Amino acid sequence: MPPLLLNFKYICRCKVTLTAIYSIDRIGGGREHLYMDKEITIEQANIKEAQLIKRLESFNKVLVAFSGGVDSTYLLAVAQETLGNNCRAIFARGPMISAQEEKEVLEMVQQLDLPVEVMDLDILDIKGFRENPPNRCYLCKKELFQTFLDYGKRADFPILIEGTNASDTKDYRPGRTALHELRVISPLLEVGLTKAEIRLLSRSRNLPTWNKPSMACLASRIPFGETITAELLKRVANAEAILHLKGFIECRVRVHKDIARIEIPIENMPIFLQHREEVIDSMLRLGFRYISLDLMGLRSGSLNPIQQEG
Repeated sequence: MPPLLLNFKYICRCKVTLTAIYSIDRIGGGREHLYMDKEITIEQANIKEAQLIKRLESFNKVLVAFSGGVDSTYLLAVAQETLGNNCRAIFARGPMISAQEEKEVLEMVQQLDLPVEVMDLDILDIKGFRENPPNRCYLCKKELFQTFLDYGKRADFPILIEGTNASDTKDYRPGRTALHELRVISPLLEVGLTKAEIRLLSRSRNLPTWNKPSMACLASRIPFGETITAELLKRVANAEAILHLKGFIECRVRVHKDIARIEIPIENMPIFLQHREEVIDSMLRLGFRYISLDLMGLRSGSLNPIQQEG
């Protein structure tokens, strides 16, 4: 496919406030905001992208670990543009993502003509995963990326790259340890690209993921120590699908036994309450006994261990 990069000749010094750019209308008359930390410039983002391209050019062939999210889609687009047929991606489907998310990802792959291979992986078969220990992500990433590496060796794509970015270092991510152990390369992190910059650059390439909310593994909705089952993951997916249909694309449904704890952006709560009875009825039918709205709002990793400073 031809490169989608736009010409920045006349706008490279413009400052862009991403909070304003990513304010988009959703169903129900509400506004969804994908908040960013600060103002960034297209010029800064372009400099880092040039460094990314140079880094990718240093590889002979690459296999991109692809999830269909903001980061891996951008990384794959740049890698394909840079390396052509020497770039391939691999996508793992299984109970860790919803059927709707899988459908949307595969439709985008076809739409953009991305070189993506699809493999099936049942994370519940990973030793220790069902028990849901605090290092659950480590266990999953180790198995997942080892499987990717094995595929890469067979397909003659021995170098595996993935989409961790500079903003991810602020969160609790035990899976990063597995990537280090397996020597998986994180080019976006290496050149210092932040989530905000990746969204901006993705928008310049007309990538449909530029304003896509982060979609974490469904297992992240279940508190550590509580057993993970296929039925429970499906219940989480169905509960969040109810919210999506009401227009709340940015949401999480955390499961505490028979309690569904709903997280949405605080500014969306007044609109959410207009749909209260419909949401309650639908979620009760999924088997929950109590339905709660978390007044602290949507937080990434709200079930992660509290990190102490110092």
